[in-house]
Amino acid sequence: MSEPILLHPSDDVVILTEKREGIAAGHKIARHGVAEGAPIRKFGQIIGYASAPIAAGEHVHSHNCNIGAHDRRYEAGADLASARAAVSPRPAAEFLGYRRPDGRVGTRNYVALCATVNCSATVIRRAAEELRTSGVLGSYPNIDGVFVLAHGTGCGMASEGPGWDNLQRVLWGYATHPNVGAAVFVGLGCEVMQLARMKAAFDGPGVGQQRFHGLTIQETGGTRATIAAIRERVEALLPEVNDISRSPCSASDLCVALQCGGSDGYSGITANPALGVASDLIAAQGGTVILAETPEIYGAEQLLIRRAASPEVADKLLERMRWWEDYTAMHGGSMDNNPSPGNKAGGLTTILEKSLGAAAKGGSGPLSEVVRYAEAPSAHGLIFMDTPGYDPVSVTGQVAGGAQIVVFTTGRGSAFGSKPAPTIKLATNERLFAAMSDDMDINCGDILGGGVSVAEKGEEIFAEVLAVASGKTSRSEALGLGDHEILPWQIGAVMWSAGAIRTSA
Repeated sequence: MSEPILLHPSDDVVILTEKREGIAAGHKIARHGVAEGAPIRKFGQIIGYASAPIAAGEHVHSHNCNIGAHDRRYEAGADLASARAAVSPRPAAEFLGYRRPDGRVGTRNYVALCATVNCSATVIRRAAEELRTSGVLGSYPNIDGVFVLAHGTGCGMASEGPGWDNLQRVLWGYATHPNVGAAVFVGLGCEVMQLARMKAAFDGPGVGQQRFHGLTIQETGGTRATIAAIRERVEALLPEVNDISRSPCSASDLCVALQCGGSDGYSGITANPALGVASDLIAAQGGTVILAETPEIYGAEQLLIRRAASPEVADKLLERMRWWEDYTAMHGGSMDNNPSPGNKAGGLTTILEKSLGAAAKGGSGPLSEVVRYAEAPSAHGLIFMDTPGYDPVSVTGQVAGGAQIVVFTTGRGSAFGSKPAPTIKLATNERLFAAMSDDMDINCGDILGGGVSVAEKGEEIFAEVLAVASGKTSRSEALGLGDHEILPWQIGAVMWSAGAIRTSA
């Protein structure tokens, strides 16, 4: 029988690597007796408090461990020197990417069909399907395809405020993404999210007429006429979009989204810290990694604040944490509504425990910047983006912010994919990698018993990022995933067009 894993000398628990006396692998048992009300530590940090006396060797989980106060000693920049050392320069790495006229680099070359409102979602989906089945794309080898950005909003919403801002940043971020060669916006015509207003807000260098095209169903003559017009417009664009080829590009041009979903008790031990090593390698190249999911760093924010590049960066992260505490309370929830039932079945007990493992994806480097949902970073290195913890909503923001690759860790399993930025999925354990081999790109379970170190796995992940950035097909791409996972973050009231509140979102 293999020995349980001890992560830190001060921990009160160890993690089982195989089932023992009815307790599943990935779950925790007590190293020693824990008194009722005493803190319980994992990763050297408090993950909860004993709600009943716990004996040595006893299962530690939701029945005897509850959330409580976590470390809020916010010492901004206290670990900045060591964080900078973690991303010291390395020999330059390259990948084969698509260099755009504005200097940005794509890892894919798509045509985007973007709905400004849910009313045009079906139209763009049908147009994309007809283009795919017509065979016309087969004549353009440098084009990866046509993808659709369809969503459930765009009208019945306030014409300003955070919900409006989120949606227009998502729409514009996808349409002008470095992985997109041209985009066609399609609206109904009378919606709140008007094309002209969005273009006025965002148009700038590198956008130009060759990338921005728009039409509305009302002006074009209805559903069937609009589908035909979209097809005609796209077919006219294809030769120009195809007129690009891959060339050597510096790894400093990479922007990678860090994501996790269906986490388990191994996530914070294998895949997440290994991805953290890869994140540091990307940052050391001068590239960018985007950590997100604000509710899923709750309880670990103090570790990021200690690595903040400036007091302003630390303050912005704290402001977002307070906003989320108020937001969840306003809706009758709490920050510990997360973990999910699946997370708990996999061994995670409280949000504090989950967050400490999730934050490991960001590596050990300085926290360079905190950005709004779907906002493009202005700095390089580790960036934090304010997003919900729901994977499709969070990734939508990261991709809109410019991420050309998504790396997604999972322990329970995930069928997630994304466009136009391909997703690379990392399995936290051997069982999952074998069970969902069509979905998983890399097995991180060999860190537990296969003699592979976290550092070695991080190098493997970094090499895979470069390969996929150069055109290697990820598992999710091979399965055709990504068109239906785009989901902008909706904040605010959903209203009738006349302005009466219909329901709160």
